[in-house]
Amino acid sequence: MIARTSASDQGMPQQTQQLRELPGRRRARPTWTFFRQWLKNPLGIAALSPSSRWLAREMIAQLPAGARRVVELGGGTGVFTEALLDHGIAARDLLVVELNDELHRLLKRRFPEAHVVRGDARALEDLVRESGYAEAGPADAMLSGLGLLSMSRATQRDILRAAFAVLAPEGRLIQFTYGPASPVSREVLDDLGLTARRVGVAWRNVPPAAVYVLARSRSRPVKAVRTPSR
Repeated sequence: MIARTSASDQGMPQQTQQLRELPGRRRARPTWTFFRQWLKNPLGIAALSPSSRWLAREMIAQLPAGARRVVELGGGTGVFTEALLDHGIAARDLLVVELNDELHRLLKRRFPEAHVVRGDARALEDLVRESGYAEAGPADAMLSGLGLLSMSRATQRDILRAAFAVLAPEGRLIQFTYGPASPVSREVLDDLGLTARRVGVAWRNVPPAAVYVLARSRSRPVKAVRTPSR
C-alpha cells in the first residue's frame, strides 16, 4: 500500500515522490478485498489472507534461468503478479488467470498492461488461445496460487493436464501448499508423467508454506496396452 506524502518526503527525489503518488497497482488496497471474498466463499479461497512477500520470493526463486513468459494461476490480489513484474517479467509476457469476479476486476485495475483473464484453470488452453497469449509461444514457467490440496484428484488432474499443455517441454509449475506433503497425489503425478519436488519453505508466511516444483518426468513409464487376441 502506498504511503501518503508527508513533510519528510520533501527531500525525496522528484521521480521517487511521483512514483509514490501514481495511481495503479501500488495504490490498490487488496487485503480487505481478499478477506471479503474469503467470507463469501471460504471453500473457494484457499487462504484467509493474501500470500506474503516472503512466499513470493520463494516462488520467484524457482523460475528457470532465463524464463521470459510466465502464466500465473489464481492471481488473487496480485502478490505474485507484482513480484513477477519486479523480477523483470514483461507485462506482455505475463498471463494471470483468476476465477473470482471481484478479484479479477482488482487485478485488471492493478495490472492493466498484463494479460489478465477470468476463467477456470481447467480451461487454460482455451484461455491462453482466446487471450492471444499463445501467439508468442508456450510459457516457460507457471506460478500457482490454487488450493490444489483441497481439490479432488480429478480436478487436480484436469488442471495439471491443461497447465503442462501450455508449458514448454522444459517448463515447470511452481506451487505452494500449507500441507506437510506434496499437494498433488502420487496417483495424479504418475498418471500425467510428472514429478513433484519440495524446494523451500517460506517460514515467515502465515501460516508457513512449502514450495514445490512440478515438472515432466524424464523417464515416464510406458503403460502396457492390451491387444485383442486373434
